[in-house]
Amino acid sequence: MTLTPWLLALPMVALAVIPAWRAARMRRRRAFIEAYRFAPHLRAQVLQTWPNLHPGALNDVERGLRQFFRVSLAARGRMVAMPSKVIDELWHALILDTARYQFFCRHAFGRVLHHTPAAAMRAQARGAESLRRAWRLACADEGPGPRQAAALPLMFELDTTLAIPGGFRYEPDCSRPGSSAWCGNALGCGSTGCGSSHGSDGGDAGGDGGGDGGGCGGGGD
Repeated sequence: MTLTPWLLALPMVALAVIPAWRAARMRRRRAFIEAYRFAPHLRAQVLQTWPNLHPGALNDVERGLRQFFRVSLAARGRMVAMPSKVIDELWHALILDTARYQFFCRHAFGRVLHHTPAAAMRAQARGAESLRRAWRLACADEGPGPRQAAALPLMFELDTTLAIPGGFRYEPDCSRPGSSAWCGNALGCGSTGCGSSHGSDGGDAGGDGGGDGGGCGGGGD
């Protein structure tokens, strides 16, 4: 039996179409995350824990959670550590609103994004790939190329910026003496901030923000 030319061409067509379809799907999901509006009552749970947070601070927490979701999408199913105590509180509030959370996850990820409490994740993530991945993809989320040593991605800086008691502290340059911030050398601490070398977690969020040696994270009580 002789296959017709169009049947022979099907595998080549699939090789061309599938990547484009996947890229389009990622763009749709990222656009959904960007456009999604968190229900106002979710802020009330955050305020129960930290009643001193003003509306502008709560806006920043929402921006931080949105960044975490974008990073989780870019990770393509790989685990991403939650680097912020205050962002984690808002995430948990959304999870408790089960119908909204299931709707959000279905459109943002095509699956439920399971929650690991930030404290437990931190214990697992000291020097682990999940925290390096969070750092690299957060850097990529904020723009291509290396960041300055004085800069931190939003979701890594909020606990410090908002003075969250017991929050996770980070420094972009781990070489300075006398620092009280937790600093994981396995994350690639150094004076380069988010490095410009490419790692393994690049995706439709602009590629990978750096290799394992490009960033520095820390935090803890």
